[in-house]
Amino acid sequence: MEGKNASASISAARVTSAIFGVLSGLGGITHGIGEMLQGNVAPEGIIINSWTQGPIATNMGGEPGMTIVPNLLVTGALTSIVSLALIIWSVAFVHRKHGGLVQLLLSIAMLLVGGGFGPPIIGMLASVAGFGINAPYTGWRVRLPFNVRRILARLWPWVFAVCVANGVFLVIGSVILVYFCDLNNPDLFTNSFFLVILSLPPAIFLGVAYDIVKGFTPTPSRFE
Repeated sequence: MEGKNASASISAARVTSAIFGVLSGLGGITHGIGEMLQGNVAPEGIIINSWTQGPIATNMGGEPGMTIVPNLLVTGALTSIVSLALIIWSVAFVHRKHGGLVQLLLSIAMLLVGGGFGPPIIGMLASVAGFGINAPYTGWRVRLPFNVRRILARLWPWVFAVCVANGVFLVIGSVILVYFCDLNNPDLFTNSFFLVILSLPPAIFLGVAYDIVKGFTPTPSRFE
């Protein structure tokens, strides 16, 4: 029977929401630093470049974003604060009640105060996994036969590993490469972002099957 022998390890939903919530927050902080370095000046409009000088500006297109705050110094500070809050929430609190909702709201706030476009989108996708933590998935149990769930569950670690590796490259590796190797290939970073957006939803979907099979979700009484 499913749902009876869950180990002490963490569910796929929680791992996914935590890791990509952290990556989203780190990406937001990168934007915030660039905005603060521009100083106490007003942006020319709602759409901004987070970086206007240095390797990120020349090799990564300046990390565009948007802000509703009429001051870049304040924008950068707010972005950094919201991004740090998202990191802390994703690591320590996303498994609690309404954890996915808070993660989603923080991601939206990051989008509005200068956290770029990529990091908030990743954070929003992470919140989808957050909403699934400890969910019973009654409909999934009805629609997905047991053998199909087992096959999907076996695929999750592989798809998730690829997704995480690409996410780490996008958020951390890209900055290292442009600063220390002077890599100037914006298309590579753009394609990496699109790969995250395309691979994360399947990873979340497969994670649902994994959590059901491994017993990380409460089993409705009619399935016991």
